[in-house]
Amino acid sequence: MSAYEIIHTRVARGHIRHALFDFDGTLSLIREGWQQVMAPLMLEVLQETPQHEPAEAMQALVTAFIDRTTGIQTIYQMMGLADLVRERGGIPLKAAEYKAEYLARLHRHIAARLDGLRSDAIARSTYIVPGAEAFLQALSQQVTCYVASGTDVANVREEAALLGLDRWIAGGIFGALDNLEAYSKEKVIGDILSQHQLAGESLVTFGDGYVEIENTAAVGGIAVGVATNERSPGRIDTWKRERLIAAGAQVIVADFSAWPALAEYLGLFQL
Repeated sequence: MSAYEIIHTRVARGHIRHALFDFDGTLSLIREGWQQVMAPLMLEVLQETPQHEPAEAMQALVTAFIDRTTGIQTIYQMMGLADLVRERGGIPLKAAEYKAEYLARLHRHIAARLDGLRSDAIARSTYIVPGAEAFLQALSQQVTCYVASGTDVANVREEAALLGLDRWIAGGIFGALDNLEAYSKEKVIGDILSQHQLAGESLVTFGDGYVEIENTAAVGGIAVGVATNERSPGRIDTWKRERLIAAGAQVIVADFSAWPALAEYLGLFQL
């Protein structure tokens, strides 16, 4: 595809003052493969229930669940797992216990990546979505940039620092908190607009999950879907593309490698 794909032409461009980014899959590739960590855990748990489906149906159920919940906070995904256990006649653990087990497995999956970044044995660019750093650097000179993630906030901040992206994010890095009512992507978006007394067209959001796209579209902001194929950066993930369009994305990109053209289209450097 070209630098960007226009899904809806009626976009109020040229008014952007704030830019919000999802993190995993939008800026960072550190957690690439998390779905392949969560799915086996869910299958193991559900296969222990008295009324579980046959293996093939269970696999389809878990895949659909993860697809549907990508972008929300991990604890809510684990609450959903607990609900699935109850529906099949089982007695679930607490959602926090499922989350702890998932995070332990995920840490084993990404530990070598984190260690390599900490020791400089791995180049930062290896785990940055193509063009993201250059785009953030340029964009931060014009508008205020933020990150809002479904990952726990301490991990998001650490990983943003390891990738050297935190220096361009003056508005703040937000992520999941123990107090569920204290954080959501919807709340971050609402706070940005209310605190600065701005209309939705003053905000652009870049994300690969339906949550931030849907929340931004709901307030009249500009929603750019980042349909990055995390295993083959630079290529479009067709499933992500379809899902992002359904969530309300007005523009689709594969990554930020051609960010000057995207920025020109959005009117980002005509302020």
